Amino acid sequence: MIVLPVARADAQYAGLLAQTLANVVSFIDAALREQNEQTLKALVNAVVPKAPPEPTLLREAAMLARSRKAVLEGADWLTAAKLAELAGLSATNPSTQPNKWKRQRQIFAIHHNGVDYFPGYGLDPEADWRPRKALKSVLEVCGDEKDGWGLAYWFLSANSFLGGAAPAGCAGDPAGAGHCRRQ
Repeated sequence: MIVLPVARADAQYAGLLAQTLANVVSFIDAALREQNEQTLKALVNAVVPKAPPEPTLLREAAMLARSRKAVLEGADWLTAAKLAELAGLSATNPSTQPNKWKRQRQIFAIHHNGVDYFPGYGLDPEADWRPRKALKSVLEVCGDEKDGWGLAYWFLSANSFLGGAAPAGCAGDPAGAGHCRRQ
C-alpha cells in the first residue's frame, strides 16, 4: 500500500493517480525481470564455452588431470612453510630460502591451487633438509625446458635407463643421478 498526500482530493484525480502508479509499478517490475534475465544469460555465457570443445581437448584435459593427480599422490610435497620448519629456517618469511633454492636450480616446485609445493625426494634429511646436491645437476641439464609439473612427471615416471625405476628414487644416489643427468 502506498499513501501519498495530495492537495487535490477528488475521486477522478485519485483514480488517475492510482492508475499512473500501477503503470509505474508494472513497468519497474518488468524492467527488473528483464535485468535479471540478462544477468542470468551473461553469467551462463561466461561459464559455457563459445563452441563445444574438441573431443581431443577433453581427452587431453582428462589425461592432464590423471597425471597431476598421480604426481600429487606419488610423492611427498611440502609447502615452503613446512620445508622451512623441517630445515629450521626462518618462520617469519618461510618462502624466502626455498624460493632462493628454486632460482638457483637446487630444487623445483609444482604450483597447485596457488601454492608452491617442493618435492620431499629433492631434500636430504641428513643435510638438515637442504636440497640434494645431485638434484642441481639434473635441474641444470633440464634448464627452462620443463616447468615444475614437467619435472615432476619426469622424476616420477618409469625410466628404462634406470631399469624401470623412477628418477625420484635415485635423487639421493650420486651414481643414479649420473644416469638421470644423461637422460
